[in-house]
Amino acid sequence: QVQLVESGGGSVQAGGSLRLSCAASGLTFSSYYMGWFRQAPVTGREFVAAVSWFGRSTYYADSVKGRFTISRGNAKNTVYLQMNSLKPEDSAVYYCAAARGSGSASAMQYSYWGQGTQVTVSS
Repeated sequence: QVQLVESGGGSVQAGGSLRLSCAASGLTFSSYYMGWFRQAPVTGREFVAAVSWFGRSTYYADSVKGRFTISRGNAKNTVYLQMNSLKPEDSAVYYCAAARGSGSASAMQYSYWGQGTQVTVSS
């Protein structure tokens, strides 16, 4: 049974930082692209970042480029999202997801999803 469990969300003031983690189990972690998506109450689920199997390639939404960094530790079956210079518009539930083979910014390519962790940024 595949499980993705996010942690590290919380409340922070604008300009602050948070580091999200997603621990995966029940899958061959290095065979999956890993992604982070987010969903705010008034928006649909949107792509944030993705990382290739061994971390050599990373992809970011324009809205987070230069502020967020995705990375992975295959020995720990964990993917991370370092979020710096946070803005109120970054407030959302953040989900990690796993895509068999290669992934992309399309949520449809991801087979497994975590339950999400709330990030709230106050101005």
